[in-house]
Amino acid sequence: MTNDKTYQSSSYLYSNLSILDVQTLAQSVEQQLRQNFGDAIEIAEIHYDFPVFHIRRDAIYAVLQHMRDDQGYNFLTTLCGIHYPDKKGQELGVVYQLHNMPSNLRVRFKVFMADGDQDIPTVTPLWATANWMERETWDFYGIRFTGHPNLTRLLNMDEMNYHPLRKEHPLEDGSRDDKSDKMFGR
Repeated sequence: MTNDKTYQSSSYLYSNLSILDVQTLAQSVEQQLRQNFGDAIEIAEIHYDFPVFHIRRDAIYAVLQHMRDDQGYNFLTTLCGIHYPDKKGQELGVVYQLHNMPSNLRVRFKVFMADGDQDIPTVTPLWATANWMERETWDFYGIRFTGHPNLTRLLNMDEMNYHPLRKEHPLEDGSRDDKSDKMFGR
């Protein structure tokens, strides 16, 4: 005999009260978002048992506030940067992962922007924990969070004039011929 907390299949998320199909969750959240934000939702998909929504940058704050206040996603699990240098016009991105703790439901939001135009509103008024996550994202990717109370380096030295997790720098010493970036997924 199994209970609701037992992991039985990769196509289900579990809560204390019921088992909810990821597809149903994705459709429900998408319907709510499209009803409230219309074309601000660019893409809706499922990745690894997560509903994932690509949101226009100008709507991300309102969408996240709606998810927190109206849908019960009260915990910001992750906020991090991503860099796809070959994706022209959308080289940089921010990923937000939210968790509805009472029902144990999770969703992910992504926002993409062009390199050179990487300003996005801070979500520190929504979640205080975003403070350090946004600082880390700025420190490593150079994504600026407008309205952030203290957007300064968090882990790297203040004197650094680059953002080390961007895929702009070789991973290995250029004088070595025994390794190439292809060995590191580039």
